[in-house]
Amino acid sequence: MISQCHKSQSCCGFGPPFGCHVTTFPRLLLMLFLGLSPETWAQQGTQPHSIKIEGDITLGGLFPVHSRGPAGVPCGEIKREKGIHRMEAMLYALDQINSDPELLPNITLGARILDTCSRDTYALEQSLTFVQALIQKDNSDVRCSNGEPPIIPKPERVVGVIGASGSSVSIMVANVLRLFAIPQISYASTAPELSDKSRYEFFSRVVPPDSYQAQAMVDIVKAMGWNYVSTLASEGNYGESGVDAFLQISREAGGLCIAQSIKIPREPKPGGFDKIIKRLMETSNARGVIIFANEDDIRRVLEAAKRANLTGHFLFVGSDSWGAKSSPILDQEDVAEGAVTILPKRASIDGFDNYFTSRSLENNRRNIWFAEYWEDDFKCKLTRAGIKYDLGRRKCTGEERIAQESQYEQEGKVQFVIDAVYVMAHALHSMHLDLCPGSMGVCEKMDPVEGSKLLQYIRSVNFNGSAGTGVMFNENGDAPGRYDIFQFQLSNTTNPGYRCIGQWTNHLRLNAEEMQWSGGDSAVPDSVCSFPCELGERKKMVKGVPCCWHCELCDGYQYQRDELNCDVCPFDMRPMPNRTGCRSTPIIKLEWSSPWAIIPVFLAVLGILATSGCIITFIRFNDSPIVRASGRELSYVLLTGIFLIYLITFLMIAEPSAPVCAFRRLLLGLGMCITYSAMLTKTNRIYRIFEQGKKAVTPPPFISPASQLIITFILIGVQLLGVFIWFGVVPPHTIIDYEEQRPPNPEFARGVLKCDMSDLALVLCLSYSIVLMVTCTVYAIKSRGVPETFNEAKPIGFTMYTTCIVWLAFVPIFFGTAQSTEKMFIQTTTLTVSMSLSATVSLGMLYIPKVYVIIFHPEQNMQKRKRSFKAVASAVTTQLSQKEDKQNGESKSGAIVPDRSQ
Repeated sequence: MISQCHKSQSCCGFGPPFGCHVTTFPRLLLMLFLGLSPETWAQQGTQPHSIKIEGDITLGGLFPVHSRGPAGVPCGEIKREKGIHRMEAMLYALDQINSDPELLPNITLGARILDTCSRDTYALEQSLTFVQALIQKDNSDVRCSNGEPPIIPKPERVVGVIGASGSSVSIMVANVLRLFAIPQISYASTAPELSDKSRYEFFSRVVPPDSYQAQAMVDIVKAMGWNYVSTLASEGNYGESGVDAFLQISREAGGLCIAQSIKIPREPKPGGFDKIIKRLMETSNARGVIIFANEDDIRRVLEAAKRANLTGHFLFVGSDSWGAKSSPILDQEDVAEGAVTILPKRASIDGFDNYFTSRSLENNRRNIWFAEYWEDDFKCKLTRAGIKYDLGRRKCTGEERIAQESQYEQEGKVQFVIDAVYVMAHALHSMHLDLCPGSMGVCEKMDPVEGSKLLQYIRSVNFNGSAGTGVMFNENGDAPGRYDIFQFQLSNTTNPGYRCIGQWTNHLRLNAEEMQWSGGDSAVPDSVCSFPCELGERKKMVKGVPCCWHCELCDGYQYQRDELNCDVCPFDMRPMPNRTGCRSTPIIKLEWSSPWAIIPVFLAVLGILATSGCIITFIRFNDSPIVRASGRELSYVLLTGIFLIYLITFLMIAEPSAPVCAFRRLLLGLGMCITYSAMLTKTNRIYRIFEQGKKAVTPPPFISPASQLIITFILIGVQLLGVFIWFGVVPPHTIIDYEEQRPPNPEFARGVLKCDMSDLALVLCLSYSIVLMVTCTVYAIKSRGVPETFNEAKPIGFTMYTTCIVWLAFVPIFFGTAQSTEKMFIQTTTLTVSMSLSATVSLGMLYIPKVYVIIFHPEQNMQKRKRSFKAVASAVTTQLSQKEDKQNGESKSGAIVPDRSQ
């Protein structure tokens, strides 16, 4: 095919090579691969809107000079800091390098700088400029109108690209540049994905990846004691990969839980940010919010929080996209107060400040966007051809000066833009020394520059950058992680704004004392799912959320073994007041000063005094008729038993020991056994005498005093034999009973020091005496028919009746308190009082009246005529016969007093 291009057409030597719109097969494949149509390329015109700097070697540049435009429009408003500042930093670096006689001598670096408009697809279209010289074109079928072959100017060849800014833009461009082996150095893209050299082998960056940043942010969160946070990410590679890195590192580190992980859409719907804030409040304890988002999204999140009246609630930890910038928090300072942000360690480049503040419309004509910047910075309007003048804005004079009539602060990534350009220069310099030794200018070996070789030199650079810090790359083409930690502070400071509070270089150095939170508070606010449990409480973990738990008290006799478990204290211990361990249970015994002891002791003392008085009286008047008539031998035995019954009270209250326990066993049943053995012998003797009197006049056997004593001692011997067998089987000893006083509240738990005598053993010890008592009562009932003048039988009967009532009352009281925490006291008091009462009844019924007569009515203590057993039996028979004749009458006859001394 012969093209009909006119000589004036660009294909014949007057312009770029695509003026004839000749689409060859290789270019068609590239556009299809990138998802672009030929019409898209044609609509761009002859050349994308760009800055061209002539030079021996050309570097590409990609900068977000404009923001993303609304739907259908690729570009929006100009970006003064992130766009113009960064782009001018590249121009400044080129000027410095080209004027440096030591670096690339006799070689001038040029540039082709493009605007990405903060949009990855637009940046991809623009970046085709960098690869057009590398596309093989078949022009054999192209002819001019005169039949001559076309004269096609050699296109500029870009050896390396500086950029881009956003990670999503860099990823899109890197996919194209790797096809043509063009090295790329980013000054701001931090997505961890770009460290994958199997996909982005020609990509390098002078800023650390977000994996380092994420590690630094995890360290910050942990240093502040937070374990429950939410994450916010702008949709796209930067936000999503940053949050993914944070999540992965936090999982590996452990101890950090994510409450919500929310993604901000590229094109949020109205009210979308209000919904985000509402979602964050679903887990309101997670006050810490980790945010990887662009400036616009950060600002809108802060605005939504303010609308929800949540100023001061959220504690933001922002990535380097927030850094120390004022634009994201403009008019939202109160909501952003306390925000901790991170920024790659940087320094303000004074040389750039001098350079940029000296720029004007006259001396900066190479920057085709500078006029637009000028209008935005000074809020004025320039008169330009084809642009309608806005009457609402003042006209620019051109005499305005940056930083004098407008606010100026060096953008944070300026240093890294300069370092990225210098990396290219140092790599080209080293390459030139190796490939063109002694050559002035670019030699044939560097024309063209081979991208894969240049990449090797780039990865090998090591020099001090513009801020004096080392510039180098690891095996993935990443710069080392060096960050400054900032906090936005408002209260209690003379200079509100961002304050550097620490650094991170592989590990965190945080000055916690310099931190300040909402309202000027220096205490770090909490961002935890669950607050620490109090002492003595264990954590009951929430399933699937290791940072959330419920606190459960270690109750009863449990103590806190560790933060997750409670254990029961050993049986002889109780938990400490704070339940962090166990302590010995106090040992108690019945004290003499206790009310439970005072009453029994008082009764026992009175009883001992009364018994002693009776014994002394009987000894003093041993031969008096009343004493003799009472049966002196058995009376002394019975009084001894009563004395021992009173004495046992002191043994029951005394502090338990082996000897005390031995005497308790011996005397507890012995006193009662002696008493009721003697009393049984008496009642049996009376019963047998009067029963025998009914049948014959001969006396029954074994009624002499000696016989009575033998019978009594035989009965007592049975008790002693049982006790001594008990001694042999189970020697007496003390025990500490921890179960007796073990109430639900362990503070009242006590170990009771006691003798090894259970309730059953005590009952068995008294059982023989009770049998004697019951038998004696039976004989007393049978002897109730003896003549009223017989003054021994009826008192014994009343004694036994009363004693039975006392012991019948004792049984329910003693055994009914078995479950009481005061069991020992109640049972001891009940037992001793019951024994003292039974002894008192015996003493009062049998001997007090006799002592009274002996002392106060001695005239009644006179000897009466003795009668034989035959006379006594005859008198009893006669009296009983009279009773039968007089069923309802009462007969009184002279008392017949038998001689009990027989």
